[in-house]
Amino acid sequence: MICAVAAYGPVLVKLAIDWWNVSDYSHGLICVPLAVGIAVARRRELKETPRTPSAAGLVGVVFALILLALGTLGVELFLTRASLMLFAASSVVFLFGWRPLRVLVFPLALLALSIPIPSIVMTRVTLPLQFLASATAETALNAFHIPVLREGNVLVLTDATLQVAEACSGVRSMMSLVVIGLIVARYLEHRAVARVAIVAAAVPVTVAVNALRVSATAVATQYYGISVASGAPHEMLGLVLFGVSALVLTVCARAVAAVHIRRPLGALQ
Repeated sequence: MICAVAAYGPVLVKLAIDWWNVSDYSHGLICVPLAVGIAVARRRELKETPRTPSAAGLVGVVFALILLALGTLGVELFLTRASLMLFAASSVVFLFGWRPLRVLVFPLALLALSIPIPSIVMTRVTLPLQFLASATAETALNAFHIPVLREGNVLVLTDATLQVAEACSGVRSMMSLVVIGLIVARYLEHRAVARVAIVAAAVPVTVAVNALRVSATAVATQYYGISVASGAPHEMLGLVLFGVSALVLTVCARAVAAVHIRRPLGALQ
């Protein structure tokens, strides 16, 4: 236990710093306490679950430590953090078995979502989302007969120029909405396919609502000035529309839960 804390202490500290200081990763501040709370709430179920320690867990622990060494030597944060998750899961298997791990799958999934996406992957995801949001805003401005020139993710209006930055790509909202989708799916549905559909719905919902936010900001900038594109008005619009996306996702989850697949008559015989 002491060796594990010594090995992964710096990883945990750096993770906590990123959650606190980097807004794109701030959902980790929600995921971790929630995961711990769910794990604690399942302590009775864990006590009642048969324990059959498996040597396969030891293999996972060794592999996790190799990943930790490679990530530390190569200064690759994602490898060290992935190693942490593998170490935790493998330790459960080695000490208690596969069945207790199954009980802890959901809190471990929440913890996995709190790990920041590698920068190279983040860049490949955010740039297309920036272009999509700016293209949607251009369409909205044209619908309002507002002159606009779009150059990539930059919108040039009559009296202002707006840039759809990485922070406006919607990735931050998407990660938070995926967490909400995971929670809703876990407690609303028991079918695996339905759960996957609910979590997957977070992606198009986020993209659509973020495009709406950028479009609304662009239109408001034309009529009320550049001040509405930053500061309190901009933040307030983001919070309101995130609430809208959470509501839309909940409605989607309810719709998925209401769908019941009927078995063919031949399957009942």
